[in-house]
Amino acid sequence: MYPFAFAKATDTREALDAGRGGGRYIAGGTTLVDLMRETVERPETLIDISGLPLRGVTVTERGGLRIGALVRMAEAAAHPKVRSLFPVISEALELSASAQLRNMATIGGNIMQRTRCSYFRDVTADCNKREPGSGCAALEGHNRTHAILGTSDACVATHPSDVAVAFAALEANVHLLGPAGERRVPFADFLLRPGSTPNREQALRKGELITAVEIPALPRPLKSGYLKVRDRQSYEFALTSAAVALHVRRGVIQTAKVAAGGVGTVPWKLPVVEQHLVGERPSDALWSSAAAHAANGARPLAHNRFKTELLKRTVERQLRIVGGTK
Repeated sequence: MYPFAFAKATDTREALDAGRGGGRYIAGGTTLVDLMRETVERPETLIDISGLPLRGVTVTERGGLRIGALVRMAEAAAHPKVRSLFPVISEALELSASAQLRNMATIGGNIMQRTRCSYFRDVTADCNKREPGSGCAALEGHNRTHAILGTSDACVATHPSDVAVAFAALEANVHLLGPAGERRVPFADFLLRPGSTPNREQALRKGELITAVEIPALPRPLKSGYLKVRDRQSYEFALTSAAVALHVRRGVIQTAKVAAGGVGTVPWKLPVVEQHLVGERPSDALWSSAAAHAANGARPLAHNRFKTELLKRTVERQLRIVGGTK
């Protein structure tokens, strides 16, 4: 560790003033503290925002859901409205990390967490995300767990969040508060693909604070769920995952929301799969033909070519679990 200043914000205005000065926000600290310990991140000032009134889970007027940024993962997963309206969110949260971490980590912090790429966390390795222009050791290194979608010549690291995959599938919005006021960013635009600037990971402006994540209302009845495939069944990040939500009326799929995790540099929305489903009747043949498009555009590396087929099978399996078989 190294010396740093620490301040506790008592209200949002105080937090914004401190953030405008270059401080880093911290709540549960389950990611940032680890990175500081490993000297990957070295903020000069930490601003504790855990006491701010950014909690609560509420149903919106149209039947969507708003989750405060400081709601703990465990709290969100157990909330009756989350479980009944969007079980895909509860399942994604419950498959994330350990119970101890879920009791500490917040929703806002979870979507802000940085990659688990071993080269990013090794300060002796080349990493454009950590040190722009230094190179990407994963391109020619051991890259079994790395991304096959949304990659660039500068970075192939995956985004680690499970619940972010559910948010991407459900087309959530991130509510932000900053020096210039409030704004809302579609989740698809909040997390940034690496391109030539992998060090810039979110669409946050200087001093901005996440206040909530809002899931829009979707047609009912809605069935949803999350499937995570990993090397072991506990405390492990996804090799691939699938978040699926389906609205079926009169035997025909009216709405389909599908996204994948563990395979993209950001949670990866699958619009071609969705388009293949809408207007069709659920069947094993449909799940298979739709899932065949899940890896469109994939650029596998030397050690993760298996992810292409694994992704297709994972999406097909979750479509069958959520949509049933005939």
